[in-house]
Amino acid sequence: MLTPFIALIRKDLRLFLMDRRAVLMSVVVPIAIASFFGYVFGGGAGNGDSSRIPVMVTDLDGSAYSRGIVSELQADKALEVKTAAADAAAASVRNGKTTAALVIPKKFFEDMVTALLANGKRPEIGIVYDPSHAMEMRMVQGIVAGAAMESAGKHIFRGGNTTQPFNITAQEATAKPGDKYNGYGHSFGGMGIQFLLMIGVDVGIGLILRRQQGVWKRMRAAPLSRGVMLGSRATSSAITSMATWIVLFTFARVVFGVRIEGSFVGFVCVCAAFSLMTASFGLMVAALGKTAEATRGLAVLVTLLLVMLGGAWVPTFVFPRWLQAITVVIPTRWAMDGLDNVVWRGLGFGSVALPIALMMATTLACYAVAVMRFRWED
Repeated sequence: MLTPFIALIRKDLRLFLMDRRAVLMSVVVPIAIASFFGYVFGGGAGNGDSSRIPVMVTDLDGSAYSRGIVSELQADKALEVKTAAADAAAASVRNGKTTAALVIPKKFFEDMVTALLANGKRPEIGIVYDPSHAMEMRMVQGIVAGAAMESAGKHIFRGGNTTQPFNITAQEATAKPGDKYNGYGHSFGGMGIQFLLMIGVDVGIGLILRRQQGVWKRMRAAPLSRGVMLGSRATSSAITSMATWIVLFTFARVVFGVRIEGSFVGFVCVCAAFSLMTASFGLMVAALGKTAEATRGLAVLVTLLLVMLGGAWVPTFVFPRWLQAITVVIPTRWAMDGLDNVVWRGLGFGSVALPIALMMATTLACYAVAVMRFRWED
C-alpha cells in the first residue's frame, strides 16, 4: 500500500519540478511580497526617503508668534508644509490631496496672552483632516502642539511657564459637516479590486486550459473571429464582475451603513470601467501565457503588486516618496481613488472622469495585446 502512495508523490513532484516557470514563481511571489512590506515598514524606507505628511497652513493672525509656528512646522522633517488660503486648503483635504489643513485664527496671539494673564478663553487652532489618514492626524496634532509651544517659548514664556494657552480642534473632511468617516467604504472597495482581479486571472487560466484541451482548435472550425470570441468572453466576465460590485456594496450598505455620498453615476461608471479592465486583463493573461501552472504564478504576482501599489491593502501615504510617484500610473490606484471620491468623500462625477478614462484606456490596451497575441492552439 505504501509503494503506490510514494510513487504518486514522486510523480507529482516530478511534474511540478519539470515546469521551471511554476517552480520559479512559487519562490518569487512570497519573496517579492515579503520584501515589499519589509521595505515599506522600516526595512529600507526610513532614512531620507520616507514620505512626508502633506499639510497646508493658513495664518490669519500674521503675528511674529504665528509666523514662528509656521516656521517650526516647515522645519519638521515629518511634514511637507505649504501655506494656502483657508478655502483652498480645506478643498485640497477633501479631494484627498492633502492630509490636514490647519488655520491659525485672527488675534490668536492676543487671545492667547489674555488667556494666560486674565484667565480668558483659550483660542483654538482648527484642523480639517482626511479621516482615512487618522494615524497621521494624531502625529500632526502632536507636532502642531509642539511647534506652538516652541514658538511660545521664544515669544511669551520668559519665566518658565509651560501651560498650554490654546486648544487644538480637529474636524473630519467628510461629505457633509458632522458626518463620521465610515472605513468600511474604503475596505470594501479595496477587497473588491483585489478579488475581481483574481477573477480576471481565473478567466485567463481557464482559457489557457481550454486551449490545451483543444477546445479553441475545435472552435476555429466555426465562423468565429478571434475578436468575437475574446470580446464575448470579456463581456461575460465584466458582467459577472459588475454583479459582484453590486452585491459587495449592497452588503456594505445594509450591514455596515456604507453610503454612496457622491455621484452615484460616477460610482457605477468606476465599477463598470474596472470590471471591463479586469476582463481584458484576464484575456491578456490567456493570450500571453503558455502553461496554466506557470501563468498562474506570474499573474498572481502581478495582481498582488497591482493591489499593493494601488492602496487596497496599505494606504499609499506610508510608501516612500519614490514609490508614491510610481503609483500614479497604477490602474488599481485610479480605481481606488475613484471609489473613495464618490463613496465617502462625497465628490461629483468630475472627480472620477480621469480615473474612468485611464481605466478604459488600459482596457483597450490589454484587449489589443490579447487579440494580437491570440493563438488557436499551443
